[in-house]
Amino acid sequence: MRAEVILNSASGTTGRENLPREIEQIFKNEGVDARVHVALLGDELNSLAQQAAKSDAEIIVAGGGDGTLNSVASAVVGTNKVFGVLPLGTLNHFAKDMQIPLELDEAVRTIAHGRTVEVDVGEFNGRIFLNNSSLGLYPSIVRERQKQERLGYRKWPAFVWAAWSVLMRYPFLDLRLEADGKAVATRTPFLFVGNNRYEMETLDIGARSALDAGALSLYLTHQTGRLGLIRLAWRALFGGLNQEKDFMALTTEELSIETKKKRLRVAMDGEVTMVEPPLRYRIRKKALKVRVPAGT
Repeated sequence: MRAEVILNSASGTTGRENLPREIEQIFKNEGVDARVHVALLGDELNSLAQQAAKSDAEIIVAGGGDGTLNSVASAVVGTNKVFGVLPLGTLNHFAKDMQIPLELDEAVRTIAHGRTVEVDVGEFNGRIFLNNSSLGLYPSIVRERQKQERLGYRKWPAFVWAAWSVLMRYPFLDLRLEADGKAVATRTPFLFVGNNRYEMETLDIGARSALDAGALSLYLTHQTGRLGLIRLAWRALFGGLNQEKDFMALTTEELSIETKKKRLRVAMDGEVTMVEPPLRYRIRKKALKVRVPAGT
């Protein structure tokens, strides 16, 4: 078995100069001929992923956080390659939902000896997302956090400051949504689109039990102020969120979003980009082959 491994230099490799050689050796011990590449910039990451997708390797492996996984998986979708995951990020949402071990040795063992499953991916305006895409508060918080990090702040203090700053401004979006032949106009502080259904209540909040159910999940609130948002967060943690009249949740295979704004800030798997509306979302059923533990 041959594998192309693409690592993000900003994820899990800082201070570990020998990590690429270490990973090659772990793969070798598991009977896999792995070629490890380290990407320094986003454009280099995308280029390496495209080259790997055209190589003779059976498995294309991404090492990093969810943004790195997104970049590499985007090159693998629609090919006959299998996608492998080395969870080297902070949150590792996709790896957790796929029950992929977070320990490096076990993750490599999963790639070498696990089984292959087919999962759905989300798509908007031709771009792939493995986890979710969002508008409104979250992309603005991410942008502000990145600004604070460039000023020298560490990630979590930067996030706290960014969240406070954005919530003080609390911008609203005026949107027109169309799904399943029905249209609705709404004014909302945020809109969240998930690849398959997310758990939105109790201790499992933010998790997915399946990534092959063939549907997008949509969550938003209607004109909810700051206090209302706190109330919704409380309901999410302790139950009753779906009974809130200001909270909307649905599943669909396609979604269209229109707005009078010329450009929208959109987050995909934690990365933020500016996009010209309208936004066209759809689910691509079982479009990605992923290596998971044999027992799952």
